[in-house]
Amino acid sequence: MEKRVLDPIDRISEILFGLFMVLSFTGTLSVATAGEKEVREMLVAAIGCNIAWGFVDGVMYVLRNLVSRARQSRLWHAVLAEKQPEAAHGLIADEIGGLAAALDKPVLERTRQWILAQPSGTAPPTGLMGRDLTGAVAVFLLVFASTFPPVLPFMIFDDVNRAMRVSALLAIAMMFVCGWQWARFAGLRPLRAGLIMVVLGVAVELVIIALGG
Repeated sequence: MEKRVLDPIDRISEILFGLFMVLSFTGTLSVATAGEKEVREMLVAAIGCNIAWGFVDGVMYVLRNLVSRARQSRLWHAVLAEKQPEAAHGLIADEIGGLAAALDKPVLERTRQWILAQPSGTAPPTGLMGRDLTGAVAVFLLVFASTFPPVLPFMIFDDVNRAMRVSALLAIAMMFVCGWQWARFAGLRPLRAGLIMVVLGVAVELVIIALGG
């Protein structure tokens, strides 16, 4: 089965990023002084900001993939060029990380031999791939789409106070669902993770607002 372009961590992270960005605008509205003009300016600023940052995140996603594949390709060619098996084992173990401690010398040697046995041209590609662009578009859409649940109440309700309460509830619900999904992916307790994410999300948002958005 083909691997998904974005894993759960990427998807949820982009949703939370977009959510925090838009909340830095909605959270600065004053119930006492905000009128139609202020709400309209907030909506334009929030949507425009997430469009810009969705684009930036998409570009960074492509760059991360290019750098990651270049590193893998360099490792592949280094193993092929290394004449000493023990040195090649060290390269492979360094790439695997801490889990390499559970691998003995025969396992590392089989891995080296497998790499050596691969046909020429099977090293990880280093150029731009279609999946990179697909992932970049997905990143942009996730950041952009996360804008609308918190700002939608301001488009529906004329009462700013009611709109802010509904917006906050939707934001809390989104944080909870993100925490729940993260916990399912990590094999943790979804309910506890959802509640923790709400607390952390509110704390992060308070810091963002305190620092000026």
